[in-house]
Amino acid sequence: MDVDSLVAIDVHTHAEVSAKGSASLADELHDASSAYFKVEGDRKPTLNEIAAYYRERSMAAVVFTVDAESATGTEPVPNEEVAEAAAANPDVLIPFASIDPFRGRAGVKQARRLVEEYGVKGFKFHPNIQGFFPNDRIAYGLYEVIEETGGIAVFHTGQTGIGAGVPGGGGIRLKYSNPLHVDDVAVDFPELKIILAHPSFPWQDEALAVATHKPGVHIDLSGWSPKYFPPQLVQYANTLLQDKVLFGSDYPVLTPDRWLADFAKLPIKDEVRPKILKANAARLLGLTDTGR
Repeated sequence: MDVDSLVAIDVHTHAEVSAKGSASLADELHDASSAYFKVEGDRKPTLNEIAAYYRERSMAAVVFTVDAESATGTEPVPNEEVAEAAAANPDVLIPFASIDPFRGRAGVKQARRLVEEYGVKGFKFHPNIQGFFPNDRIAYGLYEVIEETGGIAVFHTGQTGIGAGVPGGGGIRLKYSNPLHVDDVAVDFPELKIILAHPSFPWQDEALAVATHKPGVHIDLSGWSPKYFPPQLVQYANTLLQDKVLFGSDYPVLTPDRWLADFAKLPIKDEVRPKILKANAARLLGLTDTGR
């Protein structure tokens, strides 16, 4: 990957469709979240289409599926498929994986295999959809593997558009995504690199507190148009957390084009803007060039 040639590194994109045609979300949840995010056009790009999309924009993208099969009954896009697509498009795709914590020891074994055999760089957790608190010991075996192998753990935080508008929220509970639960993980795994995904409404201050207090905790800005960012998030991104805040879009529900257009209008310092768009991610991901 030629980091110097990249405009930005998007640390949060979703593989929602397998090459076999199966989707990682049930139709009801998929359609409701598309309405929530006001998605225009096709929301089901293949992995190769995602690669082409980012290549056209001279960007790189971290890509992952979400494995919540025990809670939803829906099989995820295979982690191996994501990793193989990234291996076929190494100039633009960075492979992450997702393992349902309820897979137990089999999931821990799978995590190690994905790192050692497929080069996976991190793992995505979605506590709301997966139905667990991040500080539940059920997930600690996975965290051990991620910490030991130098990977990154990404946690969805705050409200989710998945289930929004569906009766009962589609069974998805918001309580699991308070970032304070991740604070325990940061204490128990002090060398683990962590990303709190999204502006963490209604717990934005909690997320800022955890990221400020724990050296290994970062924040990505995905899932929201920057014009809706709370003022304290913008303030901390400009100051105390300028080296720990990361560009993420949440593609395909939110495009990087839309995100970057709105981000350009934020009062972000000139010296901070390139850190958020590329340098912080390049450093965290361990790419050969820091992107500065």
